[in-house]
Amino acid sequence: MTGSAAGADTRTKLLEGALRTLAEQGIAKTSARSVAASAGVNQALVFYHFGSVDELLAAACRHGAEQRVARHRDRLAAVTTLSELLKCGRELHEEERAGGHVAFLAQVLAGAQTQPRLAPATAAGLDLWTAEIEKVLVRVLADSPLGEFTDPVGLARAVTGAFVGLELYEGVDPAGAGRAFDALEQLAGLAGVLDELGPVARRAVRHRLRRTGRA
Repeated sequence: MTGSAAGADTRTKLLEGALRTLAEQGIAKTSARSVAASAGVNQALVFYHFGSVDELLAAACRHGAEQRVARHRDRLAAVTTLSELLKCGRELHEEERAGGHVAFLAQVLAGAQTQPRLAPATAAGLDLWTAEIEKVLVRVLADSPLGEFTDPVGLARAVTGAFVGLELYEGVDPAGAGRAFDALEQLAGLAGVLDELGPVARRAVRHRLRRTGRA
């Protein structure tokens, strides 16, 4: 292995080690020593490759988000309705929670409140998810009666925020989070009914929504 390849391999080990340490031990116990132990390398390499633990955690946040989004991009690209988007989101939530990624997200969000360097990286990671959701919403709403009256950009951010909140909320009230997901499914079902209306009924819905908007 060449020097550059060995360096890249060490960086990846440190990034993966940081992700594991955050998810398993929490941000309060995440240090150069604990990350290096998880990665199986000398802790001096944390500072050699990243300069500080904060910089490592910021890079790990971006690295983790890029991995997770890439893993699910094709599934999101296959979504054709709002109901399918919610079903997909619920499945992704279960997978991410089982894999420890929800715990990681909770820790970086908590850390970003007190460690300013983590905030931009955390926001950038969430933006990767938001961009994929926005693509789905633009496609799904294009032919929906709701498309003319909704902002896919803002709605994508609302969806991201809602799922982040539900992921954290589930940790203290699983039953409440489950009911929240069920309520969202009911709303998605109503949107699906609108999508199934015939041309005359769809025009009537648009007309009514325009009047409501002007009022």
